[in-house]
Amino acid sequence: MSKIAIIGSGVTGLIAGIGLRQQGHDVTIYSALSAEDWLTKVPPTGTACRFASSLDLERELGVNHWEDSTPIHGIHLTFSPKLGRQLIDLMGRFDRMALAIDVRAQSHRWTHDFEALGGKVIIGNVDIPQLEEIAAEADLTLVAAGKAAIGQLFEVDEDRSVYDKAQRNLTMFVFRNVRMDRRQDGIPFVHGIKFNFFATEGEQFSIPYWHKDGYQCWNALFEARPGGAFDKFGDCDTGEKVLARVKELFKQHIPWDYDWIKDAELADEKGWLRGSVRPCVKKPVGTLPSGAKVMALGDTANTMDPIGGQGANNCYRQIRVLLEAVKANPKGDFGEDWMTATFDTYFERIGKATNAFNNLLLEKITPAAQRVLIAQYGSDGKAETASVQQSIANAFCNNFDDPNLLTTQLQDEAAALAYVNEISGGKAARVDLGNKLKIAKGQIRQVLGLPRSDHPLARRSA
Repeated sequence: MSKIAIIGSGVTGLIAGIGLRQQGHDVTIYSALSAEDWLTKVPPTGTACRFASSLDLERELGVNHWEDSTPIHGIHLTFSPKLGRQLIDLMGRFDRMALAIDVRAQSHRWTHDFEALGGKVIIGNVDIPQLEEIAAEADLTLVAAGKAAIGQLFEVDEDRSVYDKAQRNLTMFVFRNVRMDRRQDGIPFVHGIKFNFFATEGEQFSIPYWHKDGYQCWNALFEARPGGAFDKFGDCDTGEKVLARVKELFKQHIPWDYDWIKDAELADEKGWLRGSVRPCVKKPVGTLPSGAKVMALGDTANTMDPIGGQGANNCYRQIRVLLEAVKANPKGDFGEDWMTATFDTYFERIGKATNAFNNLLLEKITPAAQRVLIAQYGSDGKAETASVQQSIANAFCNNFDDPNLLTTQLQDEAAALAYVNEISGGKAARVDLGNKLKIAKGQIRQVLGLPRSDHPLARRSA
């Protein structure tokens, strides 16, 4: 049995702590927030949508307390080359459901789960001198939270990082008083994620969400390109002001979803957040002034823009590798080489693809991704549909759960062509031409102010 310290009682710290405690280790979590503080003092840290393989880890650990809350079955994506012009719709189904649960409820419940397993929780802020004391007493210290000085312990790995600054200005808001079932809007899921992608301005997405107070609602984000049409929240200092601005932007730029959201109410006064993050990969080992080594975990090790819903899932991917590595190390030799090797295993197994996929969504659409999106055109999202288009749309959605599935095909045009040929029985060229003609027809109708009829579930723009 090893003595392990974890800094942070968010999703990452608690899931790691529960897993390590179940292996029999002596685990202490240090947190600025108590279980009750999570429910009353803070906003949610993000949408934190968990896809199937992440939910598998929760089931394995016995902490899957929200299975039937708001199961998410698919994605409706609308891609617009510019404001006011819808180009391509995608209706894809997940092979297995996803869930988005208020992290405040999870941290509250999982803190108690952790303590019930014999884990210890110590409440208080941790600074560098305190971290020195903690690390001196532990065989392994994991940093799953920490800004300012603690965050600076971990150097950015420039070879694995693409960006030197944030790519979006982010505004998150949790809202209710809108319907959960959007089938009357042409979306074939009782609970489905809605993405609105705009090539020039940024993105907006809405996710079915289980609120900490025990009801279904929505968690949504505006991902604004700096200085663009969606970058309008800088003067919003309350959630009510954020939601009012949200409705203005929907009415002006996303009219096809305005009727759905126009009566929305803020779910709770703390249910909003503004900020930005630099997507980057850190070197996993931090060195304290004493020379002691600590290991980054979760967002501290690999910070991601929330555009692809990869943040929480990426944390779980790291945790799974961590638990395997600790279990395979009965001697408890958790030195710098072990820390680096453990993180490298995660990165090569799935971290590289995760970062590539998430970053791909931040960039101008690639020719390869264009081919894939055109090839799926006509997907309707119905469970019984077995068309080429639906198979490709579903694969795109399942790539959110396992970015190794389709990321290469979204990056490389030759790989995209080979993939569409494989799915269509060698008919990629025919699929491409036929769907381009349908898309062109839809564009002409929009220019003429006519209802869209080019896609099975497209709706008239307001």
